[in-house]
Amino acid sequence: MTIMPCRRSAAITVATMASLGLAVVVTSATAAPWRADEGNTRGWMLMSPQERIEHQARVRGFTDYDTCEAYRVEHHALMVRRARERGLALSDEHWDFCSRLRRGARPE
Repeated sequence: MTIMPCRRSAAITVATMASLGLAVVVTSATAAPWRADEGNTRGWMLMSPQERIEHQARVRGFTDYDTCEAYRVEHHALMVRRARERGLALSDEHWDFCSRLRRGARPE
């Protein structure tokens, strides 16, 4: 038995996808909160999904540079240890997520 998709539901699906695509464009063009991902978080692949969520929330919550920088250094050291334990090397490239908290820093 072959099920033919309803043309109306297909049109609704296309319209919904288009509106979602438009929403993504609008959202990405505006200043959104920082989001941790494999491109900007050193040791991303060494963290559990829960750790990633907690890391992102913690980074978003910092209000002063010194506290943020202390966490960043601690987090990096932990990721280096985990990488060594697994026989991996972390890239030296990184983004300083605390820089936004320095005096005179431009808002993101």
